[in-house]
Amino acid sequence: MNHRDAEAQRVNELTGKIIGSGIEVHRALGPGLLESIYEECLCYELHQQGIKFERQKELPIHYKNVRLNSGYRIDLLVDNSLVIELKAVEYVLPVHKAQILSYMKLLNSKIGLLMNFNVPVLKDGITRFVL
Repeated sequence: MNHRDAEAQRVNELTGKIIGSGIEVHRALGPGLLESIYEECLCYELHQQGIKFERQKELPIHYKNVRLNSGYRIDLLVDNSLVIELKAVEYVLPVHKAQILSYMKLLNSKIGLLMNFNVPVLKDGITRFVL
């Protein structure tokens, strides 16, 4: 197996664990709560699995060689490479998809997960993004 295949396998395993953790949270809590509750519980599940992550990571903007504090915060950055954006909304809108794609571009991240917990079955609320 070459390096590219090994990295793809590692990322697939990692996203599988994250999605499994999200499903565990959703099974326990169901839809209808605040995003912050799902975030707290998902962080607990990731920690229990020994998955490295940063929560509410600040995302500065570099504009014309100047670092600007933008106020943007990524919900979760897993393994310093995978962006997770959490939602608890009735509908995922195009702006939500644009948001995670922008975060991924700014971080030079190849993989992102948009997880909307306000659905009857969580698998229907997960979108995977690949740049």
